[in-house]
Amino acid sequence: MIVLAGTIGAGKSSLTEMIANHLDSEAFYESVDNNEVLPLFYADPNKYAFLLQIYFLNKRFDSIKQALQNEDNVLDRSIYEDSLLFHLNADLGRATETEVKVYDELLSNMLEELPYAAHKKHPDLLVHIKVSFETMLARIQKRNRPYEQLDYDPTLYDYYKELNSRYDNWYQAYDQSPKIQIDGDKLNFVEDPAAAKAVLQLIDDKLAEVRNLHPVG
Repeated sequence: MIVLAGTIGAGKSSLTEMIANHLDSEAFYESVDNNEVLPLFYADPNKYAFLLQIYFLNKRFDSIKQALQNEDNVLDRSIYEDSLLFHLNADLGRATETEVKVYDELLSNMLEELPYAAHKKHPDLLVHIKVSFETMLARIQKRNRPYEQLDYDPTLYDYYKELNSRYDNWYQAYDQSPKIQIDGDKLNFVEDPAAAKAVLQLIDDKLAEVRNLHPVG
């Protein structure tokens, strides 16, 4: 199983589709377009931050179970990022201490029960897409979800900037599986076919390395 990581607008969904097509596997996407809680969160983050994160956590756990049915399936966001996202909201005063405690305990319990397979408890590879803050904002504007736009809420600027900056430390600290970081500014795989080919080759090489270190059987 391959899981992607990265900030809003990093290109996770695009790369998920590319990898799944390349490996002839299935892609599993974060519930966004049909997420009834997300617009509520953007309208009133103080009220809905906890509910939104519980919603995502539940959907993500379900996706993991579905994705395990075949080899090389790809998830467009990892469950390991959930703590980063929720603790950012908590630091911004959008969650109470009790909500943080309940959330952290629930996430810990779920991580202990992740059913990746009888012989492993973690994904085979995490692919982190690193993009600059400027690229992040440009992608958010281009995909034009109204509630994500700075015109809708100018305070989102600081939220997006802090979110993007926290991913550097998060990736450095991540140790749950083999990992690889893709420079989404240097390799604009979303718009450049040559960059997409180069990114897929990097992932192929990393998967080969992982499988040599951890052969099946």
